[in-house]
Amino acid sequence: MSGSPLLEFIQQTINGLTLGSIYALIAIGYTMVYGIIGMINFAHGEIYMIGAYVGLLVITVLSLFGVDSISLILLATLAVSILVTGSYGWAVERLAYRPLRGSPRLVPLISAIGVSIFLQNYVQLGQGARDVSMQPVLVGGWRFGPEDGFQVYLSYMQVLIALITVVSMTVLTLFISRSRMGRACRACSQDRAMANLLGIDTDRVIALTFVLGAALAAVAGVLVSMYYGLVNPFIGFIAGLKAFTAAVLGGIGSIPGAMLGGVVLGLAESFASAYLRTEYKDVVAFALLIGVLLVRPSGLLGRPDVEKV
Repeated sequence: MSGSPLLEFIQQTINGLTLGSIYALIAIGYTMVYGIIGMINFAHGEIYMIGAYVGLLVITVLSLFGVDSISLILLATLAVSILVTGSYGWAVERLAYRPLRGSPRLVPLISAIGVSIFLQNYVQLGQGARDVSMQPVLVGGWRFGPEDGFQVYLSYMQVLIALITVVSMTVLTLFISRSRMGRACRACSQDRAMANLLGIDTDRVIALTFVLGAALAAVAGVLVSMYYGLVNPFIGFIAGLKAFTAAVLGGIGSIPGAMLGGVVLGLAESFASAYLRTEYKDVVAFALLIGVLLVRPSGLLGRPDVEKV
């Protein structure tokens, strides 16, 4: 039918924005840590994976106790997951990264990879390597289009993902721009040594950055467990790699860049899966990254590094 290509385009745009929202939430954790201490936290994907497991566990427990209120389930799951993953984020920074601060960059990088492998195997030993599934919490949605042709489907869960992503990013933006600790974070990203000389507790700021990144990863993990209803110990590696790609695409160290990079990457994968083949979605995503970096080496919204003298 004549309207089918347009409706298919709208459907893939919805799917891409949903996937991009998840990537953006995870990517912010990468870009915040890099913006302050100049290090890539490769264990961040595993923090997201732990958040997904915690979300699934809390939802299962609440279901066993007969709780059927969607709002109560969502709030309780987000609160517990943020608390647990925030603790993991703080512990990772305190035990694996802080003792290595001031070392050559390769040393904390190796430590980050080691923590990633440790967390993945830790969850695998505790939960097994198999997929763990659960019943969907929020079902249903809206359909648009002709009765006898292709219809655009917008699920309630996709709307929820979009709303929670917008709220999370708005709260983070207000915190960074208007709170005292937010200003301290910006000062550390500008010049950590000078911020320390001016009396800012940079260790506390860095720890807060890891906790905030872990909290956003927890939100993404909960949304993924509710959306797909399936988790395993290996989802953190793939999602972490894609989110890191999104952060670099948007401009590593830029929070708006991480948001934009996540959305662009999600749309690219969705359109590639629909109009080419599913196997080509990663090819298109990384080809897009290479193309953008060739034109803008600092990313879409990144700023070139200025050498301080």
